[in-house]
Amino acid sequence: MFFYLYFFITILIYLVALPFLFLFSFKSKYKESIPARFFLWKNPPLKPDGIWFHTCSFGEAKAIRPLVNALPQAKLRMTTTTQTGKSVIDGYTQQSRYLPFESLLFGWMRPQKVLVVMEAEFWYLLFALAKRRGAKTLLINARMSEKSFPKYQRIGWLYRQIFNYIDEVYAQTDVDKARLESLGAKNVVVTGNIKLAMLPKVTRRLVKPEGLVVCAASTHQREEVLVLESFLALKVKERDAKLIIVPRHPERFAKVIEEVKVFAHKHGYDWHAFSQDKSFNTDITVVDKLGELVNIYAISDVVVLGGAFESIGGHNAAEAAQFGCKIISGPHYFNQKDIFAAIEGISIVEKEMLSRVLLSHTTLPETKILYGSDISPILESLRSL
Repeated sequence: MFFYLYFFITILIYLVALPFLFLFSFKSKYKESIPARFFLWKNPPLKPDGIWFHTCSFGEAKAIRPLVNALPQAKLRMTTTTQTGKSVIDGYTQQSRYLPFESLLFGWMRPQKVLVVMEAEFWYLLFALAKRRGAKTLLINARMSEKSFPKYQRIGWLYRQIFNYIDEVYAQTDVDKARLESLGAKNVVVTGNIKLAMLPKVTRRLVKPEGLVVCAASTHQREEVLVLESFLALKVKERDAKLIIVPRHPERFAKVIEEVKVFAHKHGYDWHAFSQDKSFNTDITVVDKLGELVNIYAISDVVVLGGAFESIGGHNAAEAAQFGCKIISGPHYFNQKDIFAAIEGISIVEKEMLSRVLLSHTTLPETKILYGSDISPILESLRSL
């Protein structure tokens, strides 16, 4: 009864949302994903009888590479919900698609050997239909942050229905395991965060400019201005310091470039966009291109890690820590607590203190990764099929 009631509700939501979806489909951020997900435009079903991975974001899609590399390429099936995620899974297999909206899965989904879902993509019909059509279902790298857990508890009845269709859960920490089990998860194994299993490596060598190199990484709205103001104070002390800004989302590139342009003109700095010049010889560089962050970490002295100076949840600090960079983060890293706990030397500061801490960068420790994760239980489960 719950299954069909849920399906009926998703149909109603879909019909109500259609006009809004049509309008949003003209935005650059959604011009591919909305037509594919909600209208099945150029989004045919996956071939059956494969190993189906579903991830959401660019970072999650990159994080599953150790699993993907250990499995037969011919059996890989991939879905995502974002355009940045799609850019990654296209590199794994031609069997890469956008995940359709739930009510459209009935006619779209083909039977698979296994469904592997990353982190917190709790789509009821995705798991229920995959299970009913013969797939073994896995939730991997599962997490339940302290901030989000009370929200999940309030609708725990829904998550208990979802976990009825999930065979195995691989959690990041013991705390995540306990929270997931309280919502009905079964067969829960702690494997650590798979984002530590195989960190992305340098794809090409960049030339490090002279002077101190500060990378503002994966920044969000209001964080670029914060970093620019802090850099202003640093430049008084170290005239040859360079700032490299890497916004988190590509749809914000143009806005950040405009902010930097105004700031640089006001204070007499030179700047450029990375897409126009691959060097870092100006005072400020805005990286308006995906896939370069790890290459930039390799030449950075100090990393100001975005996503934590505002209440966003933080980003993966291990990618910078593998190079021993000095890392400064804000206090709002609640989605990355396990990764931060695995790294020694991260400096956590309130945004009001960023300028002062950046000025004292010589006293900051270099970071070091203390331990990784174990993905072998996941691989054993997949290979058994």
